[in-house]
Amino acid sequence: MEAWRAIRMRRAIREFNGRSLEPAQLDRILDAGRRAPSSKNEQRWAFVSVTNRDRLEALSKVGDYAGHVTGAAAAVAIVVPEAGEDWRRESIAMDSGQAAENMMIAAWEMGIGSVHAAVYDEKAARDLLGYPKGWRCDYLLSLGFPADPKVLDRPPKRGGRRPFDDVVHRETW
Repeated sequence: MEAWRAIRMRRAIREFNGRSLEPAQLDRILDAGRRAPSSKNEQRWAFVSVTNRDRLEALSKVGDYAGHVTGAAAAVAIVVPEAGEDWRRESIAMDSGQAAENMMIAAWEMGIGSVHAAVYDEKAARDLLGYPKGWRCDYLLSLGFPADPKVLDRPPKRGGRRPFDDVVHRETW
Protein backbone atom coordinates (compact mmCIF):
# COMPACT_ATOMS: atom_id res chain seq x y z
CA MET A 1 0.00 0.00 0.00
CA GLU A 2 1.36 3.40 -0.86
CA ALA A 3 1.91 5.86 2.00
CA TRP A 4 -0.66 8.43 0.85
CA ARG A 5 -3.39 5.79 0.57
CA ALA A 6 -2.62 4.52 4.08
CA ILE A 7 -2.73 8.05 5.50
CA ARG A 8 -5.93 8.93 3.66
CA MET A 9 -7.79 5.67 4.32
CA ARG A 10 -6.75 4.77 7.88
CA ARG A 11 -9.62 4.78 10.35
CA ALA A 12 -9.87 4.47 14.11
CA ILE A 13 -11.03 0.88 14.66
CA ARG A 14 -12.62 0.09 18.02
CA GLU A 15 -14.32 -3.22 17.17
CA PHE A 16 -12.28 -6.27 16.25
CA ASN A 17 -13.15 -9.71 14.89
CA GLY A 18 -11.26 -11.77 17.49
CA ARG A 19 -8.60 -13.10 15.11
CA SER A 20 -5.08 -13.18 16.57
CA LEU A 21 -2.15 -11.34 15.04
CA GLU A 22 0.77 -13.38 13.81
CA PRO A 23 3.94 -12.71 15.86
CA ALA A 24 5.66 -11.39 12.70
CA GLN A 25 2.82 -8.90 12.16
CA LEU A 26 3.08 -7.59 15.71
CA ASP A 27 6.87 -7.38 15.43
CA ARG A 28 6.59 -5.39 12.20
CA ILE A 29 4.19 -2.95 13.87
CA LEU A 30 6.54 -2.57 16.84
CA ASP A 31 9.52 -2.10 14.53
CA ALA A 32 7.63 0.69 12.73
CA GLY A 33 7.30 2.45 16.09
CA ARG A 34 10.98 1.90 16.83
CA ARG A 35 11.89 3.53 13.52
CA ALA A 36 9.92 6.72 14.17
CA PRO A 37 11.80 10.00 14.27
CA SER A 38 12.54 11.51 17.66
CA SER A 39 14.02 14.71 19.03
CA LYS A 40 17.82 14.52 18.77
CA ASN A 41 17.32 10.83 17.91
CA GLU A 42 17.04 10.08 21.63
CA GLN A 43 14.34 7.46 21.03
CA ARG A 44 12.88 8.01 24.51
CA TRP A 45 10.33 5.26 24.43
CA ALA A 46 9.80 1.62 25.11
CA PHE A 47 6.87 -0.50 23.98
CA VAL A 48 5.12 -3.18 26.01
CA SER A 49 3.10 -5.48 23.77
CA VAL A 50 0.25 -7.40 25.34
CA THR A 51 -1.73 -10.29 23.84
CA ASN A 52 -2.88 -12.08 27.01
CA ARG A 53 -6.68 -11.85 27.12
CA ASP A 54 -6.87 -11.28 30.92
CA ARG A 55 -4.24 -8.54 30.77
CA LEU A 56 -6.04 -6.87 27.83
CA GLU A 57 -9.25 -6.90 29.87
CA ALA A 58 -7.48 -5.30 32.84
CA LEU A 59 -5.79 -2.69 30.60
CA SER A 60 -9.18 -1.69 29.23
CA LYS A 61 -9.90 -0.17 32.64
CA VAL A 62 -6.88 2.18 32.88
CA GLY A 63 -8.60 4.90 30.83
CA ASP A 64 -12.13 6.18 30.61
CA TYR A 65 -12.23 5.49 26.86
CA ALA A 66 -10.04 2.37 26.68
CA GLY A 67 -12.84 -0.21 26.55
CA HIS A 68 -11.83 -1.22 23.01
CA VAL A 69 -8.66 -2.82 24.42
CA THR A 70 -10.81 -5.71 25.69
CA GLY A 71 -11.62 -6.94 22.18
CA ALA A 72 -8.24 -6.22 20.61
CA ALA A 73 -5.88 -8.95 19.44
CA ALA A 74 -3.02 -6.97 20.99
CA ALA A 75 -2.29 -3.73 22.76
CA VAL A 76 0.89 -1.72 22.74
CA ALA A 77 1.69 0.50 25.70
CA ILE A 78 3.94 3.41 24.80
CA VAL A 79 6.15 3.93 27.84
CA VAL A 80 8.31 7.04 28.15
CA PRO A 81 10.64 8.50 30.78
CA GLU A 82 9.09 10.89 33.25
CA ALA A 83 10.27 14.44 32.61
CA GLY A 84 10.28 17.42 34.93
CA GLU A 85 10.46 20.32 32.49
CA ASP A 86 7.42 21.21 30.39
CA TRP A 87 9.46 21.49 27.18
CA ARG A 88 10.90 18.01 27.70
CA ARG A 89 7.45 16.52 28.40
CA GLU A 90 6.12 18.10 25.20
CA SER A 91 9.07 16.79 23.19
CA ILE A 92 8.58 13.27 24.56
CA ALA A 93 4.84 13.46 23.80
CA MET A 94 5.58 14.52 20.21
CA ASP A 95 8.06 11.68 19.80
CA SER A 96 5.68 9.06 21.19
CA GLY A 97 2.91 10.39 18.95
CA GLN A 98 5.13 9.85 15.91
CA ALA A 99 5.91 6.31 17.08
CA ALA A 100 2.18 5.65 17.54
CA GLU A 101 1.30 6.94 14.08
CA ASN A 102 4.05 4.85 12.49
CA MET A 103 2.64 1.76 14.19
CA MET A 104 -0.92 2.58 13.19
CA ILE A 105 -0.02 3.10 9.53
CA ALA A 106 2.10 -0.07 9.43
CA ALA A 107 -0.84 -1.98 10.93
CA TRP A 108 -3.29 -0.52 8.40
CA GLU A 109 -1.05 -1.61 5.53
CA MET A 110 -1.46 -5.22 6.77
CA GLY A 111 -5.25 -4.90 7.13
CA ILE A 112 -4.99 -4.47 10.90
CA GLY A 113 -7.03 -1.76 12.59
CA SER A 114 -5.96 0.35 15.53
CA VAL A 115 -6.97 3.16 17.82
CA HIS A 116 -5.27 4.89 20.72
CA ALA A 117 -6.49 5.39 24.27
CA ALA A 118 -5.25 7.70 26.99
CA VAL A 119 -4.15 6.17 30.27
CA TYR A 120 -5.74 7.90 33.27
CA ASP A 121 -4.82 5.38 35.98
CA GLU A 122 -1.03 5.41 35.85
CA LYS A 123 -0.65 3.21 38.94
CA ALA A 124 -2.86 0.48 37.48
CA ALA A 125 -0.96 0.62 34.17
CA ARG A 126 2.39 0.32 36.01
CA ASP A 127 1.12 -2.59 38.12
CA LEU A 128 -0.17 -4.42 35.02
CA LEU A 129 2.80 -3.76 32.76
CA GLY A 130 5.68 -3.77 35.25
CA TYR A 131 7.69 -0.91 33.78
CA PRO A 132 10.31 0.67 36.03
CA LYS A 133 10.05 3.68 38.28
CA GLY A 134 10.95 6.87 36.44
CA TRP A 135 8.87 5.82 33.42
CA ARG A 136 5.19 6.38 32.64
CA CYS A 137 2.55 5.23 30.20
CA ASP A 138 0.23 7.85 28.74
CA TYR A 139 -1.11 5.93 25.73
CA LEU A 140 -2.14 2.47 24.63
CA LEU A 141 -2.82 1.30 21.10
CA SER A 142 -5.41 -1.38 20.43
CA LEU A 143 -4.65 -3.57 17.43
CA GLY A 144 -6.73 -6.17 15.64
CA PHE A 145 -8.51 -7.14 12.48
CA PRO A 146 -11.63 -4.99 12.02
CA ALA A 147 -14.98 -6.58 12.85
CA ASP A 148 -16.22 -5.10 9.56
CA PRO A 149 -13.51 -5.77 6.94
CA LYS A 150 -15.23 -3.42 4.48
CA VAL A 151 -13.91 -0.47 6.48
CA LEU A 152 -10.45 -1.17 5.03
CA ASP A 153 -11.55 -0.06 1.55
CA ARG A 154 -14.40 2.30 2.35
CA PRO A 155 -13.72 5.80 0.98
CA PRO A 156 -13.47 8.61 3.52
CA LYS A 157 -16.78 10.25 4.45
CA ARG A 158 -17.44 13.61 2.91
CA GLY A 159 -17.11 16.29 5.53
CA GLY A 160 -15.06 14.06 7.84
CA ARG A 161 -12.18 16.52 7.84
CA ARG A 162 -12.08 20.29 7.98
CA PRO A 163 -11.61 21.77 4.51
CA PHE A 164 -8.00 22.15 3.36
CA ASP A 165 -8.29 25.94 3.00
CA ASP A 166 -9.61 26.26 6.58
CA VAL A 167 -6.56 24.47 7.93
CA VAL A 168 -3.69 25.58 5.69
CA HIS A 169 -2.35 29.14 5.70
CA ARG A 170 0.58 30.22 3.55
CA GLU A 171 3.26 32.61 4.80
CA THR A 172 0.91 34.15 7.40
CA TRP A 173 -2.45 33.36 8.94
